Amino acid sequence: MDQVRILAQEERIRLDSDQLHSLYEQLGDVGAEEVVCRAMEELAVRLSLIERLYRQDRHGEMRKSARSLTGIAEQIGMNTLSRVAGDVIICIDTCDEVAMAATLSRLLRIGEQSLTEIWDMQGVEV
Repeated sequence: MDQVRILAQEERIRLDSDQLHSLYEQLGDVGAEEVVCRAMEELAVRLSLIERLYRQDRHGEMRKSARSLTGIAEQIGMNTLSRVAGDVIICIDTCDEVAMAATLSRLLRIGEQSLTEIWDMQGVEV
């Protein structure tokens, strides 16, 4: 019982390719790429802000940022990221600090993986 095990926390991230395809059909390649790039930038900013607000114990503002993150993520087919941001909101609303810490960590991991996944898709026909 003296050993500590470190668990690998990995989830397979899948983007909603139908959502991305629809975006490209509606806006064309150039327009869709602009939307996706702006969304990626905004998601990175929001994830960083949410983490900072958590550390500053500013849950009201954290909730607003998580809420806006859900809409941006859904727009570009990051449904898992959107769902986990919603879980963070639930933790804030129920004042469950332990669950919030765990769920926020998951949000940050999935956010990073999602941004990497969509970045890797750039240049690949959707």
